[in-house]
Amino acid sequence: MKTILVTGAAGFIGAWTAKALVERGERVIGVDNFNPYYDPRLKRDRVKALIPRVKIHEIDLADRAALARVFRANKIDRICHLGAQAGVRYSLQNPFAYENTNNLGTLNLLETARTAGVRSFVYASSSSVYGGNRKAPFSVEDAVNRPLSLYAATKRANELTAHVYHHLYGFRCTGLRFFTVYGPWGRPDMALFSFTKAIMEGRPIELFNRGIMRRDFTYIDDIVAGVLAALDRNTGYRIYNLGNSRPVTLGQFVRAIENSVGRKAVKKFLPLQPGDVPATWADIDSSRRRLGFRPRIGIEAGVQRFVDWYRSYFRK
Repeated sequence: MKTILVTGAAGFIGAWTAKALVERGERVIGVDNFNPYYDPRLKRDRVKALIPRVKIHEIDLADRAALARVFRANKIDRICHLGAQAGVRYSLQNPFAYENTNNLGTLNLLETARTAGVRSFVYASSSSVYGGNRKAPFSVEDAVNRPLSLYAATKRANELTAHVYHHLYGFRCTGLRFFTVYGPWGRPDMALFSFTKAIMEGRPIELFNRGIMRRDFTYIDDIVAGVLAALDRNTGYRIYNLGNSRPVTLGQFVRAIENSVGRKAVKKFLPLQPGDVPATWADIDSSRRRLGFRPRIGIEAGVQRFVDWYRSYFRK
């Protein structure tokens, strides 16, 4: 049986991906540092609910010696690198968290894999690499030389580092640019989680750029299907967009939450924040052709599933 190392295994996308891999009969080893960017209790509860039998090594990717011990203790065949310091706005406050986890952590993982003879590497990038791109939809052929946040810059750096390891050492590297992933067990810093919480508690929600935003919200099940397809078809060096390719306005998004919660939102309109972009939209033509990627869950159904989970988890 082949073994897949999943980094960020206690994270939102990582835990759901590990669950799907286990369910199809793969052997999964996890790595996560359970950092306090958001409440680690949610991460531990997520692991208990989704992947209770997956062994997770609680280490930091910036700790190369600890990472090497994981490789020595397990015969790893493939890597699914989903661990990262997330969040655009937080990168303005704590830039070194992104340098250490995203850049140094990815380099440590690639170098440790090279030493161990592992050459299959699928990793998470982000739609944020498109920066202020005004051409829509965003294509993997577009130039991505002008990131608007340090988070975006580190994700682009990861793509370039992966290319170097492909070129020099023959790594098979597939990068996945995720577009606004949401769903049950999602992150508290994301809009769906924070808006749902605020609406239920009767507090205002903050709508940046005065609510004039469009996002390519992509449901977690669709993202996981794309990740698994990339693992199965990992050849050469490729980058794919994984998005719903049906962007919705912030108004549509809020209405979907209001309908699921059964309560109207109190809205507070604010300017566009540094590092944010007004719109995202994924061109997924190459993902369809090469990965068979076909997102299925629309915003109304996806939001309802999240709200149902939220009520159950917090007993609301």
